[in-house]
This record gives sequence, C-alpha cells and structure tokens, in this order.
Amino acid sequence: MSKAAEKADNLIFGVEPYVAGKTEEYMSDNQVAHFRLILNGWKQELSSGLERTRSTMQDETVNHPDPTDRASQETDMSLELRSRDRERKLIKKINESLADIDSGDYGFCENCGVDIGIQRLEARPTATLCVDCKTLDEIRERQKV
Repeated sequence: MSKAAEKADNLIFGVEPYVAGKTEEYMSDNQVAHFRLILNGWKQELSSGLERTRSTMQDETVNHPDPTDRASQETDMSLELRSRDRERKLIKKINESLADIDSGDYGFCENCGVDIGIQRLEARPTATLCVDCKTLDEIRERQKV
C-alpha cells in the first residue's frame, strides 16, 4: 500500500487523528477545533448523501410494467429511505455535539462529568458518555429486555 493510500485510510472524515502534547490540557482550543472539523466533515458527507438520494429518487420515477421490477424498485427505495432516516438522526446528533462544543460541554460525560477521551471521541465523535457509563447503560438496557 502506498504512503498516500495509507495516510488516506487514517483520516477521520478528512481529518488526521489528533496527537495531544504531553502537557496539553484536555479539550484545549486545538482539540476543540479538531473535533469541530471532524463533526463538520461528517455532517457534510452525510448531507451530500441525502441530497444524492433526493435527486436519485426524483430521477427514478419510472413506472415498471412488470410487478416484480416494480416491487424490486420499491424495496430498494424503502431500504434507501431507511438508511437516510438513520443518517438524518445522526446529523441531529452531530448538531447536538456541535452545540456542546459551543457551550464547552463537549468531551465530558453527561452522567458523571469525567473526560470521555480523545480516542473514544475520534472513534465516535457524537459520544456523550464515558466508557464506564456507556457500559453500565448497555448492561441496564440488556436487563430490560
């Protein structure tokens, strides 16, 4: 694999992973700017997908005479709409994370207030819980079922 391809694989929505300095304070201005870039890049990527779907669905207004073809097209559209609905909900979470950045709450667990962590936020930029609280939340969820 070439170095350019390897570097592209390491990007997080077009942004290189953050390398914090040894004495750098958690959620410093540089870190906040880094996550703002990631969230905006992700949001832009999702928004362009939504726009492509809208134009594709407008273009695919073909009325197939064969019921099987029509059913197949409707199934494809249904799956596409379901995916886009999940992406719409994700955009809402991204907007909430951007609002948390503006208020200074981003990067801190909403349950216990501890640092969520740079690596966890890079893996899941919309995370609102630290690993421990998320684990407890999942255990409680499994017990409800």
